[in-house]
Amino acid sequence: MNEGIVAEMPGWLQSLLNSDWALVVLFGVFVLEGAMLMYFVPSELIVPGSLALLGHSPETLLPVLGVAVLGATVGQFALFLVAERAGREYLLQKRWFRVSERALTRFDGWFDRWGAPAVAGSNAMLFTRGMLTVPAGLAKMDPKRFVALSAVGTLVFESALAGLYVFGVDVLW
Repeated sequence: MNEGIVAEMPGWLQSLLNSDWALVVLFGVFVLEGAMLMYFVPSELIVPGSLALLGHSPETLLPVLGVAVLGATVGQFALFLVAERAGREYLLQKRWFRVSERALTRFDGWFDRWGAPAVAGSNAMLFTRGMLTVPAGLAKMDPKRFVALSAVGTLVFESALAGLYVFGVDVLW
């Protein structure tokens, strides 16, 4: 754990980060991120922030990446199922779904143009993470294929962020 950051935290938060519950909490955060419910925290900061708090040794890095991929994939699959079963209009009417009809139409076009592999591609890119989850659900994409492509794209994205953090930290310090 990064001692400088931890020294400035309240005791209860330090205890949580040092406990076995840290990865469980992180899993919950990634489920919310994957389901597009964490608008107040950019997804690009969650893995680097976790590594800053928990440390970036191999015995910490690999579980954090595993939890990130699993949690985000679970969250995206939940949103995929809502889109598949409830439909476009249902989502557009919900306050928690903060994607405009115009943006959703644009991402529908991406899915129509590039198909299922675009799920992995969008998950691996900055600012478009998860945006093809809803079009994939609306298109009734095979759920197993969606989960696999979602996980692959998330693994690429989170590994790149972790690599930038780890090598950036090592270069800067």
